[in-house]
Amino acid sequence: MEGKNMQDRNGKKVSLPEISSYFSDDYVHFGDTINPPELSDRQAGVIWKLLSLTQGTSVLELGCGYGRITNRLAEKGAQVAGLDITPILLKKAEADAAERGVNVEYVLGDMRSLPWRDRFDAAFLWYTTFGYFDDVENERVLSEAAASLRKGGRLLIDNPNRFNSLRHKFPICSVAQRNEDVRIDIFSNDVLSDRENLDRIIVRDGCVRRTHLSYRLYGFSEYVRMLRSAGFETVEAYGNEGEAFTADSSRIVIVAQK
Repeated sequence: MEGKNMQDRNGKKVSLPEISSYFSDDYVHFGDTINPPELSDRQAGVIWKLLSLTQGTSVLELGCGYGRITNRLAEKGAQVAGLDITPILLKKAEADAAERGVNVEYVLGDMRSLPWRDRFDAAFLWYTTFGYFDDVENERVLSEAAASLRKGGRLLIDNPNRFNSLRHKFPICSVAQRNEDVRIDIFSNDVLSDRENLDRIIVRDGCVRRTHLSYRLYGFSEYVRMLRSAGFETVEAYGNEGEAFTADSSRIVIVAQK
């Protein structure tokens, strides 16, 4: 993975190890505070329904993180693989899978270059795991996802709804606390590049750490163009957790079929 880069909000190249620093042990530490188990259970159910999964279905999660969704789908009976660029998150995912007694294939890798071809019945990118790169590289992610799917396979993408985001007055600040530790997220919106920027401040164990994440927000027509170019035949949009999609939806959930 060395040498592969993305761009930050100023157009400066940012290496994948830098993005890995965002998805660190701090990310895991606040995981259940931000996404409590009952929410993760519900979201796994939404993905199961939207992707029309059944027991034995082969599923790939790109940007699987610490496995909070992946392992739950395995518990439901899917045959699951998860890919992520961050070793510390994969280690946590593997430990959680072992604790739950499920078998998940976890792979360290880059979603722009996948090791699988025509293998999976479904794939998904959940919780804003699409859009980290420039437009060309983001479309490469979709092409690689398509190549990993069998004919008729489905791809799901869950990202913020750009049109709803534009209504907000930025910057927006949110705070999460776990015991004495605090996570502060400051969101800003670059309307010229259609990117949302997240500056994170972690106060933990007497130390302060800062990280940054930038991701491209797309509208439905852009998803349709990119996904059809990648080899998908149909593209549908849903709102939060599978509800009807409207301009007021905080999320856009895309489901495409190859």
